[in-house]
Amino acid sequence: MNLKSERRGIHVDQSELLCKKGCGYYGNPAWQGFCSKCWREEYHKARQKQIQEDWELAERLQREEEEAYASSQNTQGAQSLTFSKFEEKKTNEKTRKVTTVKKFFTASSRTGAKKVAQEKIVKQGQLGRERNADNILRDLKEIFTPSWELASPTEAEIQEAKAPSPSINRQASIETDRVSKEFIEFLKTYHKPGQDIYKQCKLFLDAMNHKRDLSIEEQSECAQDFYQNVAEKLQTRWKVPPEKVEKAMDQIEKYIMTRQYKYVFCPETTDDEKKDLAVQKRIRALHWVTPQMLCVPVNEEIPEVSDMVVKAITDIIEMDSKRVPRDKLACITKCSKHIFNAIKITKNEPASADDFLPTLIYIVLKGNPPRLQSNIQYITRFCNPSRLMTGEDGYYFTNLCCAVAFIEKLDAQSLNLSQEDFDRFMTGQTSPKKQESDSFSPDVCLGVKQMYKNLDLLSQLNERQERIVNEAKKLEKDLIDWTDGITKEVQDIVEKYPLEIKPKNQALAAIDSENVENDKLPPPLQPQVYAG
Repeated sequence: MNLKSERRGIHVDQSELLCKKGCGYYGNPAWQGFCSKCWREEYHKARQKQIQEDWELAERLQREEEEAYASSQNTQGAQSLTFSKFEEKKTNEKTRKVTTVKKFFTASSRTGAKKVAQEKIVKQGQLGRERNADNILRDLKEIFTPSWELASPTEAEIQEAKAPSPSINRQASIETDRVSKEFIEFLKTYHKPGQDIYKQCKLFLDAMNHKRDLSIEEQSECAQDFYQNVAEKLQTRWKVPPEKVEKAMDQIEKYIMTRQYKYVFCPETTDDEKKDLAVQKRIRALHWVTPQMLCVPVNEEIPEVSDMVVKAITDIIEMDSKRVPRDKLACITKCSKHIFNAIKITKNEPASADDFLPTLIYIVLKGNPPRLQSNIQYITRFCNPSRLMTGEDGYYFTNLCCAVAFIEKLDAQSLNLSQEDFDRFMTGQTSPKKQESDSFSPDVCLGVKQMYKNLDLLSQLNERQERIVNEAKKLEKDLIDWTDGITKEVQDIVEKYPLEIKPKNQALAAIDSENVENDKLPPPLQPQVYAG
């Protein structure tokens, strides 16, 4: 998709969100820009082409084997074998060949299938084996035909479907039991169609339990085929109204995926977990991206807007705790609605699509949702395709995919930064500098200006705090030095003028006391008269 940068903003043409085949539905990067319907058509074409090539290869190798077998029979002499032993050996070899061809066309051995099949066929040719082409093609048709597409299930299949497998019993939980009860109560309103729906669901679950070895893409294909098949039966065979069809498909998806979640969400056979870690690391590295770099028209200083932002982040994080694709989509929808409300309160006017996508990118960067790629892939693979192709759920989900793609490819040009500044921000050497109020263009909203004003004030307070801390440390050091200096001066004075304690002097006698020593005192002064 063409992501443009304008005024530190992000603009995506809404036509680019649609299917590139021009059907009018929403596309998806996971489907190479196609919608679910067109992607399935392209996938089926490629798959049928591959199957046809495999069949042609099998027929050619079969003819070569038959020629080799006939040649070996002519040279070695087939008359030495009795007719009964020959028929017995032929029957045994047919059984082995059918099993070999089934393994040859299964998904688990698809990689390098031609090489492996050719080695097996050559080995069989050396042993003089024989294959019946009609039986092989019939077996292949049964392999590639899903069980729910058969005309009608047999009684044995229905009885087998009624008895849940031991693995399902072991993994039953309170949630699955609750969902089962709700599903049964819901189907009671459909009477006869409800019974058929329940049987089809049980057959599908039983079939999926035997397809654990398939790739996740093929399991997804099975689920999508099942959704489409049931929806068509509801509309054509059972004549269910369209509004009830949608409700029924939601309940079917909930019932099916609650049981399949453990096996199909972030399976070990995929690189979903690796992508999750890469996206989380990428978002952590972009922690320095500010709202104004994305031209986010949201003023978090407004209490109502701040609450909306917190709710949006909570919803996008809560998506990981849900097990049903529809519930995960509901979390994305709630998050998007909170974003639209936050923009509306900030701008005092309805939000536009150009305002929504940058804000969604900002919410994803700020929230860093867990297992984001796994959740997106899970929704893409196993959600009811009609929800992703149309409606607000499909629109919001497509925008989320665009937001993640933008984050993964975000560069200096996307943020109107020089490559040097972008590299310094990514390595953590520096942080974006605050902008002066005079440097703002006239069309910048007041919220952004107020934001930078607050950031400037916080920066000043931080500098003041650091200065006070430094002065306090200096004062503490001065006090310690002054105390040490006074102590040293006192010690020097004590050493220079030591303290001497003298004995106590005798008490002086009173002047009028009868003491001999008093006679030695000088006479008292007598007044004298001077003549003038």
